[in-house]
Amino acid sequence: MSEIVCVHGVGKQLAGEQVLHTQWAPAIADGLTRVGATAPHVTMAFYGDLFRPVGEVLAVGDPLFTSEDVESGWEHDMLLAWWREAAVVDSRVAPPDSDTLARVPGSVQTALRQLSRSKFFGGMALRALVFDLKQVSRYLLDPALRSAARDRVGRAITDDTRVVVAHSLGSVVAYEALAASSGHGVHTLVTIGSPLGISNLIFERLDPSGGLWPGTESWTNIADHGDIVALEKDLRPRFGPRVMNAIVHNGSHAHDATAYLTDKLTGTAIAGGLRAR
Repeated sequence: MSEIVCVHGVGKQLAGEQVLHTQWAPAIADGLTRVGATAPHVTMAFYGDLFRPVGEVLAVGDPLFTSEDVESGWEHDMLLAWWREAAVVDSRVAPPDSDTLARVPGSVQTALRQLSRSKFFGGMALRALVFDLKQVSRYLLDPALRSAARDRVGRAITDDTRVVVAHSLGSVVAYEALAASSGHGVHTLVTIGSPLGISNLIFERLDPSGGLWPGTESWTNIADHGDIVALEKDLRPRFGPRVMNAIVHNGSHAHDATAYLTDKLTGTAIAGGLRAR
């Protein structure tokens, strides 16, 4: 029975509720400390295991993806969107040209090569980058998995829950779970590093569709300028003027959940939801 429910993002298939709780709960407490508030009990809504491949003898772990595993359509388009944004925020990344955007042969390899030069993706192995890309596409395109992930979030939310804090893909899962439920008592949604506003690739694929308000009194969206996943930093054009948007500075950890959570602006948003009755 928690006042705060947290929803993680991509790449957590090898983690679990307890592991993530030990990372998120202290970070939330630090953010609340910045505004003179105390953290109540925190629950982690975990769905990462839905993406974990079934283990086999001598073959445990993520699939060994290569550039050839990036599928045409959604995955290719999202990869190019990441590349475009990386070029905007990082001078070490050469921008894609018009020929590349037209899907010439080798464009996927070129995109991955350029992204590997970025500060954002530079420390990530190619197979992990492609695996994360496929997690987002699987969530959007696999109805059974989508339903299971949303159900995990829904079951974590109780009558005591006042605030939902959601990161990355988790913001999509949390938004859909809240928007589809008319009976929850959540007062505040806090999204961090969210891709919810990305046109064509995410926004139009949301269920329910149409940029509906998630059924909360308050919604704060927080993004780092260098966070490539949060391509659209301002959600108001998609979800209306009631969304409070803020930019934070996470340094070299632009998309890191704990860096977001320790910021004073995040603490302010969470504290406001906890005070509301």
